[in-house]
Amino acid sequence: MEDRGASGSGRECSVAARGKRRDLLELAVAYLLILLVVWTPRPWQRLLWCVAAASVVAILCISFDGLKTMGLRRANFFPSLWVAGVALAVAAVAVALAAKLHTLRVPRGPVLFIETYWAYALWTFAQQFLLQCFFLLRLRRLAPGAKSAAAMAAVLFAIAHLPNPILTSVTLIWGFAACLLFLRYRNLYPLAMAHAILGITIAITVPGPVDHNMRVGLGYLTYRHRIQSTAYPSPQP
Repeated sequence: MEDRGASGSGRECSVAARGKRRDLLELAVAYLLILLVVWTPRPWQRLLWCVAAASVVAILCISFDGLKTMGLRRANFFPSLWVAGVALAVAAVAVALAAKLHTLRVPRGPVLFIETYWAYALWTFAQQFLLQCFFLLRLRRLAPGAKSAAAMAAVLFAIAHLPNPILTSVTLIWGFAACLLFLRYRNLYPLAMAHAILGITIAITVPGPVDHNMRVGLGYLTYRHRIQSTAYPSPQP
């Protein structure tokens, strides 16, 4: 009986070790591809973007954690909606300050606003999905605790936004807070809404020459300011 129990325990440890190695490999492959996309010049960047997106989708299909675990559900949506409300409050303060400093650049009218930022809003949802549903869930299985997993995910998120000092700082703070909130409420949608609100707020309140139109990686280093006829920025994902 003791030998049989020891054998079963050994198999469980072996399965757990293989699971952790798999999580680590998936994290390394996905993150390396993301960094390659960020630091590769065009036109190769577009090709690598497709490879990275296909690889992440393939990994998610092979190692599917379930919609509930990934926070793609209705439960806790309204209890966690306050996060988007706080983001709106922060946005209101930032807009008022930018208006006073004459740095506010907003598209004229709601239709033009939506046309300008709808794609960026979808991109922020994709980023939030990657942060929570891909990186955080795997780091949670690898890290000793929830806070350490959230911290590691936030650091990875911030590094992907280098060398942009504004976005690196903001994503480090937001990434850590968002990961802890996700682990508490397990609902992705309010976090994605808050991300979109904060990202668009930065786009319309921070001058393009200051944050290089929200570019990161090689795009940040090769940014050249051009005077545009429009009074609003075009954030680059």
